[in-house]
This record gives sequence, structure tokens and C-alpha cells, in this order.
Amino acid sequence: MVAALDGFDTTRFAFEGNAKVVYRMGNGPAVIVISEMPGITPQVADFARKVAAVGCTAVVPHLFGEDGRPFSGGYVAASMARACISREFTVLARGRSSPVTAWLRALAREEHARCGGPGVGAVGMCFTGGFALAMMLDEVVVAPVLSQPSLPLPVSAANRRDLGLSAAETAAVAARADAGVCVLGLRFTGDKASPPERFAHLRELLGDRFIGVEIDSSPGNPYGHKKNAHSVLTADLDDREGTPTRAALDQVLGFFRDRLLG
Repeated sequence: MVAALDGFDTTRFAFEGNAKVVYRMGNGPAVIVISEMPGITPQVADFARKVAAVGCTAVVPHLFGEDGRPFSGGYVAASMARACISREFTVLARGRSSPVTAWLRALAREEHARCGGPGVGAVGMCFTGGFALAMMLDEVVVAPVLSQPSLPLPVSAANRRDLGLSAAETAAVAARADAGVCVLGLRFTGDKASPPERFAHLRELLGDRFIGVEIDSSPGNPYGHKKNAHSVLTADLDDREGTPTRAALDQVLGFFRDRLLG
């Protein structure tokens, strides 16, 4: 195993004939950590370690990329090109969830049976940011986090509002929110890949059950976030005490503690 994933156990999980590698660390209720593009980078692995450190089991499935390989522009482009032609991901179409979310829901059920607790947490990032919302279709998912959700790609006004769900799935998510499930969302204010219209739609749909955290990345912002900052929990995380991204990280970890550990 590559050094970036030292300390993780490696297993495989299969659902409907689709088997994938899964990395696991920690004890306690499960949190499914769904990596951003280009894959399970060292920063994604470090975030998973933080999840394990609060008393949860971090479960990191391989969906794309080369596990443990550092981030680079060329690596992102290559992973994105492969994902865009994969049948597992719905990249541009509106009103549809990605087929891989059915596999992720099955993984959540398996991990809930294995780890126990009141339910499972899930965090999606960037390309996978909205997947945690689709995972709410299964009642074991009680702590969904959407970090800079970017699908469907925001190539039109309609796409910028779209949540990557069918009409029936949208109604089911709203019903779960009405029943008490909260959704936490994170984005930088200047992030064009994760547009503000998507968060506005989430507020309309979920009301005060949606907790939207939007971090100032406008020119001249007091913390020096670059205008194209995107990855709140990984590549663009400023982990110094008192910074907005550190506060967002702490809020995510607190969200999992409150809803999974009581």
C-alpha cells in the first residue's frame, strides 16, 4: 500500500456484481468518505484520519484515480476524462442521480451492520459532493455532508440549480429532512464549479434542515483564500486555528460527533 494510506485496512465490497476496494480506519459508527477528483489523494486520506480520530470508522471507497497519488492538474484531467465516459457517473444530465450512488448506499448498509450506532455519516466532495444527498434515500444515512457539490457540471442556468436527483429522489430527500435529518453543505463563495444557485435550491427544498457554510473567497478577503478556491476540506484547507476553513472542518467533525456518537 502507498505511504499516504498507511494505517488503513484494505477490504473489498461487492454489490450486484460490482466489487471495489475500500479503505477503513478507526472504530465506532461509520462515515463514508467519498473522494473528490482526482481520487484518494493524501489530503483525502488525512481528512479520513481526522474522522477516525473523533471516534468514527472512516470508510473510503475507491471510485476513480490511483489511490494515494498526489494531486496535480494533469492527474485531475485524466481522472475526469475517464469518469465522464463511465456509466457509473451522471456528469451533465439533469434530474438524475449517478448510478454509483446505489453501490454507495449498499456500502452504507453494510458498514452500519458492521459498525453499529444510530446510522451512518457520508461526505462527498467536488465531483462526488452531491452523492451524500442521494445516499439519504437509505434511512441508515443520518449525517450527510456535501462539500463543494459540483454535479451536474454547471454549464447552464438549469444545471447550476440541479441537485443530481430525480423528482422522486428529491421528494424522498425532502421527506427525510422533514423527519429530522439535517444536511450540511460547504463551498467557497467564488467557486464556479459549485455554484450558489445549488445551495439556494437546497435551502428552498430543505429549509432550516440545510446548513449552508459559504466561505468568503472574494478578492481581498481577509484570509487570503484564492478566488478559485474549491476544496474546503482538503487542498484549500487552511488548518490554522481561527480560519474559516478550519472552522468548517471542525463543524463537519462536530456534525458527525453529534449525530453518530450522541
